[in-house]
Amino acid sequence: MKEIQTLVSALFSLRELSRLTDIRHAALNELANYKRQNINFGHIERIAEALEIEDIREIIDLIGAEDE
Repeated sequence: MKEIQTLVSALFSLRELSRLTDIRHAALNELANYKRQNINFGHIERIAEALEIEDIREIIDLIGAEDE
């Protein structure tokens, strides 16, 4: 994940993003701190909408298993 925390903090808090996206604060915190193993792409879509991001690559980098 790219710096969701940085993108969010420029606009509002994770709690506010949670309220706007209907995503649990704990889940957003885990995403922002790279503690999630799996990504819910529905969440990414809602985050992008809330942050008015059209290109998902602004908030996520996809890597293959060989890149890890």
